Amino acid sequence: MFQKIHFPFFISLLLFGCFFFSCTRKTPTVNEVTPVSPYHQYITPAEDFYAKGIYDSAYYYYNQIRTQSNTKIEGDKIVYALLKMAAIQQTQGDYVGSEATATEALSFFQKNTEAQYKVAIYNTLGINYQHLFDYANAIRYYQKASNLADTPLQKAVIQNNIAVVYMEQKRYKQAIQLLTILSQSPIVPNNLEHQARVLDNLGVCYFKIQDSRSGAYLKKALAIHQQLQFDYGLITSYSNLAKYYQKSQPQLAFTYAQQSYTKATAIQSTEDRLLALALLMEVSTPSQLPTYTKHYLQLNDSISKVKQIAKNQFAKIKYDATQERNENLQLKAAKAENDLALANEKFNNYILFFILLLLMISVVLLYFYLQNKSKKEKQAAIYESETRIAKKLHDELANDVYQTIAFAETQDLHNPVQKETLLDNLDKIYTRTRNISRENSLIGTGDSYEMELKEMLSGFSSSHVQIILKDVNVIPWNKVADEKKIALYRILQELMVNMKKHSHGSFAILRFEADSKQYLVHYSDNGIGIPDPIPSKNGLHNVENRIHAIGGSIIFDTSSSKGLKIKLTFPK
Repeated sequence: MFQKIHFPFFISLLLFGCFFFSCTRKTPTVNEVTPVSPYHQYITPAEDFYAKGIYDSAYYYYNQIRTQSNTKIEGDKIVYALLKMAAIQQTQGDYVGSEATATEALSFFQKNTEAQYKVAIYNTLGINYQHLFDYANAIRYYQKASNLADTPLQKAVIQNNIAVVYMEQKRYKQAIQLLTILSQSPIVPNNLEHQARVLDNLGVCYFKIQDSRSGAYLKKALAIHQQLQFDYGLITSYSNLAKYYQKSQPQLAFTYAQQSYTKATAIQSTEDRLLALALLMEVSTPSQLPTYTKHYLQLNDSISKVKQIAKNQFAKIKYDATQERNENLQLKAAKAENDLALANEKFNNYILFFILLLLMISVVLLYFYLQNKSKKEKQAAIYESETRIAKKLHDELANDVYQTIAFAETQDLHNPVQKETLLDNLDKIYTRTRNISRENSLIGTGDSYEMELKEMLSGFSSSHVQIILKDVNVIPWNKVADEKKIALYRILQELMVNMKKHSHGSFAILRFEADSKQYLVHYSDNGIGIPDPIPSKNGLHNVENRIHAIGGSIIFDTSSSKGLKIKLTFPK
């Protein structure tokens, strides 16, 4: 079994590392102010540690760029950081972790992402899948990288990687077909390193199918590597020639295996040392075997521990950075929530202030509206009273005075009968004048209110009409508001006037009542009742208006065929 080819990983770094490094460094102009960003803060130490092979520190700083950069506007910088992190993980043999890191970079690809970034990530994924023996995915991503490669050399290197996958799948004829095309490419004479790589792989393929051309390709590749002094190429050429001579010339095979081990030790490539020791175990004599076996086991244990430590270290760096980022996000979220709460509180205060302001304005407007309304109502009441007084004076008192004057002018007042008639007429005029004065006089609302109310109601009694009052004292008049007392006084006065002028009844009954919520006054007479509908100039319209003004109600009982029944209610 030939040594596993190391060209895919190494060449990907050789081709793409310089490109990305050149893309990430920029010398600011004299007037340019470089913004302080995570990328500018961490890229220099990351690149310096990477160049020195201090991969854990380099990984940490690349990860700082990855976690702290703005994902919306710095996608290319994050892709570059992820690419270098994936490369570091590959170097330490963490192919699963490297695959996860490179896959994360795919999520930051956009339409304007540089093609070279995509080529590098796809090539890195191909290498990871190749080492994880997922050959189908390895070829798929190598093809993606090859399709986007923009130079013949890049495309040729990636095609060589595909040929290596064919070799690992033991599809040697397909590998030979692809490698032959690459060996005949015009770029080969100008790229000795690429030429040696293709020739070495062709030699291995021909050896696997027992083709005699194998030795010539392997020796030509070795000669080019010796000319270039390319250490990794020499390690591979020595190893492949040791396998080639293992059966035919064991001693020469042992010499090549030792040369591979020596060169790997010189450049401190532990993976290549381990592969060279495995090869020495195969080609060494029985006496030498225990020594190489012991070295192999010790080195293998050491490499396994180093790989595991590296894996854990990379995982911890990512985890710590993620935790720190989450904590920062939580702090930002808490601050944003606090700011939002303060803003909401401030907004609510504004709303409350606005509502209170509207309420105050509404109260003021309502106050002036009620004042204006009350003023208008008082003016209307005054006008109504004046109109009613004028009507009474014109319709009743003026006619009586005129008739009395005419009587006095035309009759002999020395005649006792005529004199008595004149005195009767004057007495009627006096009575009418007193009644008009009483109807429009000031109403006392103090302790004497109940007595004045009784006197007013009793004043409508005559030889023809009897007024009956019941339970006037059940209402605690000292607890009734003054405006309600005045309104009730005028309402009952209107009822009495209406009864005397229109009902033609012989008696009227008023009964007072109180319950938990309101006061009630029941009125009834045995007159002719009221027409339906009530005439607009009837005094009962004034009764309705007054009772409604104090929040009360009036109910006419129309079920009775004779007389008038009314129930007045108003709240306590």
